[in-house]
Amino acid sequence: MAAISGASSISLRSIPPRSHQNLALSRTNGLRSISLSDHGRSSLSFGLQQRSVRLSVSCAAKPETVEKVCTIVRKQLALPDDSAVTGESKFAALGADSLDTVEIVMGLEEEFGISVEEDSAQSIATVQDAADLIEKIIEKNKA
Repeated sequence: MAAISGASSISLRSIPPRSHQNLALSRTNGLRSISLSDHGRSSLSFGLQQRSVRLSVSCAAKPETVEKVCTIVRKQLALPDDSAVTGESKFAALGADSLDTVEIVMGLEEEFGISVEEDSAQSIATVQDAADLIEKIIEKNKA
């Protein structure tokens, strides 16, 4: 078998040396085809298409901000203090409906002295989303 590394190279370490001569690699309009055969019998064939890579950069909120958000979420949803609420916690998984989410956002606005626009509020799905948005708004307000 061959091992694929990235979108354009193949490692032939696991292919027996006598099969190296039977490796066919062709490129037509950005599509790469690879066919491996052993003495004329095709044993593996597939195509690869190069795709653009999207890079997303995000800054994680400070741990204290995440913890404050966790506390507010617990309070708004009447969850026990020892309930597992982390940055990865999704509001829906914690039992929040749309009204609960609005109340959480209102609690966050009050606690942090900020105003969250409706469009931004609708994009909040997790505690981490909320903490990141809070820090973004606070930073924007400082500027």
